Amino acid sequence: MSLSQNNFAHAEIGREEEADNIDNLPAIVSREGGYCLCIQPQTALPDDTKVQIVFTIVACSLASRIVFGFAALKPVLIEEGVFHDLRGDENLHGDGNLCPEQDLKLNLFYTIGSITANISSILTGAILDRLGSRFCNILGCVNLFLGCVVMAVSFHFSRYRWLFVGNFFLALGGTCIFIPAFQVANAFPHYSGRIVALVTGAFDVSAAIFLIYHVAYKASYQSLTPCIFFLWFTVVPVLLVIGFIGIMPREGYGSSVLPKKQLGHTDDHFDHINFTRNEVNNIEENYSAGSKRYLRLRARLSKFQRLLDTNKNIKQRAQSADSQKDTKQVWGTLHDLPARQQMVSPWFVLITLMTILQMVRMNYFIATIRIQYEFLLASTARAMHINDFFDIALPLGGILSTPIVGYLLDKLSLESILGLITVSTTIIGALNCVPSAGAGYVTVILFVLLRPLYYSAMSDYATKVFGFATFGRVYGTIICLSGLATFSQYGLDALTQGPFEGNPTPVNAALALAGLFVGFTLVSFVTVSGRRLRSEGAGGSSEEEEEQLLLADGPDERPGYNAVVDTR
Repeated sequence: MSLSQNNFAHAEIGREEEADNIDNLPAIVSREGGYCLCIQPQTALPDDTKVQIVFTIVACSLASRIVFGFAALKPVLIEEGVFHDLRGDENLHGDGNLCPEQDLKLNLFYTIGSITANISSILTGAILDRLGSRFCNILGCVNLFLGCVVMAVSFHFSRYRWLFVGNFFLALGGTCIFIPAFQVANAFPHYSGRIVALVTGAFDVSAAIFLIYHVAYKASYQSLTPCIFFLWFTVVPVLLVIGFIGIMPREGYGSSVLPKKQLGHTDDHFDHINFTRNEVNNIEENYSAGSKRYLRLRARLSKFQRLLDTNKNIKQRAQSADSQKDTKQVWGTLHDLPARQQMVSPWFVLITLMTILQMVRMNYFIATIRIQYEFLLASTARAMHINDFFDIALPLGGILSTPIVGYLLDKLSLESILGLITVSTTIIGALNCVPSAGAGYVTVILFVLLRPLYYSAMSDYATKVFGFATFGRVYGTIICLSGLATFSQYGLDALTQGPFEGNPTPVNAALALAGLFVGFTLVSFVTVSGRRLRSEGAGGSSEEEEEQLLLADGPDERPGYNAVVDTR
């Protein structure tokens, strides 16, 4: 018996309490003896997995990105007199409530939160890859708790400087909860696009936390102060910690597909094992016949043996799945490479540039929507109506667009999704320059629908192209770099209020044109690369593509398992 079989046998003996049946085993792959076998739970989700997915969505809805609900919190801060010492009678806007200096300070408050949420992604990704999702989630809850406490206390200080610290912890906590959430998509790879859309939808729903508070603040005639609200909100991270420990798995969900370079090796996690048909029967020689350990091991191996005999049916299914390959053509493009090499490829550089531009544009719009339309419409009242509509539409758009986004990610090719995003962002940028209330409402509607699509597409792009093994570091680096670029948001705001005298059109037009150029470049690159991959597949790698496709999407005829057997 080979070393790998011996290691596997002894490993299974030591893990009996963790793997009483085949359902609890990870994917197992063999390339020795002319066979390739993979077993992966696929079609039937256990009840505990369903509960974990639901809990992840709830956690993201409550905590992942509450700092991005700033547009609804801002009026409350103004009513509470935050940074009121910056007011001057000669600098007040028409409504008498806000001056440019106070507006810039409040926008800086939001900018710090958004930058923290983005930059901390690289640290969160590294923690996720090395220490696991549970540690990452608990760390997020701790930061969220600290943020709530600091925010509550800061309202007792006249200069409100501690607000920046509190917002920093809120953003950091949200990131630590949000990024690990994408791993639940691997619990059901066949519908990964829809699960990613649900997570992203929850991301947008979390922005409604401050909207709900804003409504409660008005309904209570301002008696529900921010201090009281944030003290009550400390209950959320406490409950989430209990859920993360009691419901979620310690290590999260690994990738359902192994990189090619790992096939034929064995590691400490026993994600795969090599064995030949003859060697299966020899493992029993190491154990006394009839022993409990022997019977358990033999039962598992018998199931593997039966799967080895399904080669003919699976090969037929692989041939019938050819029509679906186009939507997954870039899948696994860089899965075999380490994170460092992935991050110097055009796949990484272009998606990062596109993300930077979209992040800057989205955050600039969220922070300045009211001021923009005050200038464009020359009316504070109509600008307030658009702002109020935006406060409601932002979380609602995330909810309504979730099924559509999930369907698009599962059915359309990657280049089609990126092309749709590029066209949509260009249209939004153009409409945002039109001095019309109707154009303003259309801009808001398109914005709140596009935002979840973009975030979902970006994470879906990262998982398909880079893989889950390096997802935390790669995705975190993309968000981190976009966060660093978000520092320019404060400069854009100052530029609009200064040299442009409040006119947002030059900034909006420049961002739209830059986004169009980068988006067109990315779509062209992905399209050309996809064609190259198709031509390479036609030239001799069709069998490997069949294996990849079935590992990722195709359920085996046996309910609950995804198996591939390839006879060489």
